[in-house]
Amino acid sequence: MKVTRLKIRLKANPKRLILRYLEIKNEFRIKRIVGKILSLTENEVEKLLSAIQAEFGHRHQRFNKILMNNFKKIKQHIPPDQEITASRKLLLGSFFSMEYSIEAAALFNPSIVPHPDQTGLPEGSLRFIMSLRATGEGHISSIEFRSGILDTDNEVFFDKLTRKTELPEVDSRQIFSKSFVEERVKDYGNFAMELLDKIPDEFTIKELYGFKKENYFIESVDFLIDLLQSNYNIKFNEKKSIGGRVIFPHSKSEIAGMEDVRFVKYTENNSTNYYGTYTAYNGYTTIPQLIETENFIDFRIRTLHGNAVQNKGMALFPRKVNGKYVMITREDSESLFISFSDRLHFWNKSRIIRVPTEIWEYVQIGNCGSPIETDKGWLLLTHGVGPVRKYVIGAYLLDLEDPGKVIGWLKEPLISPGKNERDGYVPNVVYSSGSLIHNGELIIPYAMSDAYSGFAKVDVEQLLNELLFK
Repeated sequence: MKVTRLKIRLKANPKRLILRYLEIKNEFRIKRIVGKILSLTENEVEKLLSAIQAEFGHRHQRFNKILMNNFKKIKQHIPPDQEITASRKLLLGSFFSMEYSIEAAALFNPSIVPHPDQTGLPEGSLRFIMSLRATGEGHISSIEFRSGILDTDNEVFFDKLTRKTELPEVDSRQIFSKSFVEERVKDYGNFAMELLDKIPDEFTIKELYGFKKENYFIESVDFLIDLLQSNYNIKFNEKKSIGGRVIFPHSKSEIAGMEDVRFVKYTENNSTNYYGTYTAYNGYTTIPQLIETENFIDFRIRTLHGNAVQNKGMALFPRKVNGKYVMITREDSESLFISFSDRLHFWNKSRIIRVPTEIWEYVQIGNCGSPIETDKGWLLLTHGVGPVRKYVIGAYLLDLEDPGKVIGWLKEPLISPGKNERDGYVPNVVYSSGSLIHNGELIIPYAMSDAYSGFAKVDVEQLLNELLFK
């Protein structure tokens, strides 16, 4: 089968920076640093702050605002009776800030969806949004975006990318309901359900800390705070280009990385949302998360719950099937499962639909993004792992009305690591987190050896005809 690889390469750029909080866990050190800065004269403060702004200010959006936000995280170490100037607050914030190169290690595992705005395009063209996994120091992964256009020949043209990046504002005043909590904690045996009788019908995370005074609830309150902090809302400046937007780990559950987001354009009742399943990693364990957005400006991050979503690599179908949400999962780290649910955030039942069968997938199989609807079935790209842990991309076809039924598959990989694709952070890997169909071709953005990303395309009809129908 003819697979056309495009010449485009998206490579990591260490100049892509964010300004983040520098966490120092030793309180004595924090107080020592704060004390030294408080001892400076106002003239020394102004002179030092001016030099810092000249050296770093032009490298970041909203530089002073970030410094002030970082100051607020250590202001409890300021003596309560001591008033300090705005300049000294900014200077203090600078000592608890650090530049972080989000792409220092890699830029990989892309997914692609149609852009919400398709106005003003030539006939036969499509504006798109790509998500990418950017990895920097300490192997912390964040979510980046690119936008561009597919023309009538399915050539890819990216929008101009600025070097400056921007982190979103986190809604610190987010209000939670008691019902939101009840349906999420009832399966946790060590949670003190009596706590629910005490919390109000609506509350903020800040209000929860008051319940820690009652010793009996300390463990349950800590658990609940961690859970709710994993369910947060963020907003970007809509005037800034999407290529500058970065979703960086925020909650404890994802502090070591937001991995392999799989975005899909989801349609229901003539309305459109974009959902992205991803893996939150805290350095020890993973939990499944879902990103929700209509415009790629406002995002809601929510946890997924249930026995069917306790592993990595979930992919949501782009619409309901027979009145239910549908998800491809991989519960045993080896085989393909399918799960159906009445509720988007709760997945309790699943069944296996495919075990590793071909030699090139004997170790494991998993999805390469959400299934794509065609007139012959749901087209599902997969990754298969074979000898010497080589990852390849395969293809399956699922029944339209019963997607738990596999009706076709390729006997040979669709894409295998080429000669110039085998070396990188993780050798011998090709991997995608989501594709789309445009002008009769399947457009596959894919990563090469967990280092950089490119594109391939294949004729959809030819691909469907090559699948082995049972």
